[in-house]
Amino acid sequence: MERSTGSSESESAWLRLGVIGYGNRGVIAQRAAEQDGRAEVTVVIEPHPAGRRRAARDFDPDRTRVIDSVNQLAEDEVDAVFVTSPDHLHAEQAIALLERGIAVFVDKPLAITLPDADRILATAHRTGTRLYVGHNMRHMPVIRLLKSLIDDGMIGEVKAVWCRYFVGDGGDRFFKDWHADRSKVNSLLLQKASHDLDVINWLAGGYPRRVVGTGGQTLYAGIEDRQDRSEQLVTDWLSRKDNWPPLAQRGLNPVIDVEDLSMVQLLLDNGVLASYQECHYTPDYWRNYTVIGTEGRLENFGLDHSGVVRLWNRRSEYRANGDREFPIPNVAGGHHGADPALFREFLAFVRTGAPTETSPVAARQAVAAAALATESMRDGSTPRDVPVLSPELVAYFDGGQVARTDHLAKNGLHLQQSFAEFDH
Repeated sequence: MERSTGSSESESAWLRLGVIGYGNRGVIAQRAAEQDGRAEVTVVIEPHPAGRRRAARDFDPDRTRVIDSVNQLAEDEVDAVFVTSPDHLHAEQAIALLERGIAVFVDKPLAITLPDADRILATAHRTGTRLYVGHNMRHMPVIRLLKSLIDDGMIGEVKAVWCRYFVGDGGDRFFKDWHADRSKVNSLLLQKASHDLDVINWLAGGYPRRVVGTGGQTLYAGIEDRQDRSEQLVTDWLSRKDNWPPLAQRGLNPVIDVEDLSMVQLLLDNGVLASYQECHYTPDYWRNYTVIGTEGRLENFGLDHSGVVRLWNRRSEYRANGDREFPIPNVAGGHHGADPALFREFLAFVRTGAPTETSPVAARQAVAAAALATESMRDGSTPRDVPVLSPELVAYFDGGQVARTDHLAKNGLHLQQSFAEFDH
């Protein structure tokens, strides 16, 4: 497709949004529209009967059409689509939308295999269609605080990044539905660690060159009580009160072949060493980052405004509170304030091609690290080298995706008229 830089783009353009997969995360399309005030969800793409019933319950049928597949989209029916379907469907659905010239928000992970991630990027580049990946942790106040302290030189040059992820609700959230099935997720390293591996790369200023993974099915696979929950959502069974200790869990997914305890070691292309640990049966639920530089180290305690980031930059024995303490900002909204910022960034990107904090290249590198670490983990922890991404693709996405705009351009009149006609 020919790329253009049409002049009809406007920060005030009314946007018609779609969503694929109206399950746990599908609500973000409606939240984005409501927050923005200049957008509306006009199409829900959902083949599953339970998802279709939820969409019929939540949307006015006179304003929002519910269909089964991307193939049923009418010409120029939507301007952007949120892909929030199960992970193994991301690649097929994102590519189909990109081919149609529709801007795409892919929830993390970008894909469950490295070849599929590369196919998505190649399609976005060839068609010039805008691609965005929902790595909302780049907008979390605690992560932005860590990044700003690093950028301000508070610990000198970064040399190591360690992340520990205590997934306290792991049994409820990831072992009672499709997340426990490696054919749907590949591994929970992709499902969960794709966030953290992206953050590790961002804080370290590099991308993985070599990875080693280890892990196992250490607890949940041994629980024999199983149940088909395909008609339910995680909110129907999630309980921090009732499902403890972990071996007391009941009604797990019929298929459990993913690991519940995983570890990854990484060598980045700038020499930074990193590690990641993930456990799905801890009593507490939070992430802990440690960043070590040539002049000190940073560590977060907590994720929201009740927590802090602490700095150690003087020699000493053990000192719990460090040398300086920085409160984590209080920002309203989902994921400790990250989701509202993510929605604003994506819709601005759709309208005008505005720069984004998230990066398709970085999302690909997170998939690469997680997928190859999974291979390593299941192959005796043998090292894996990360294939280099095409310099042409890197330049295109890092350059802001000089995207084709004819999809919006040829509908510019419609967008402006819609903005004028809708009653806010």
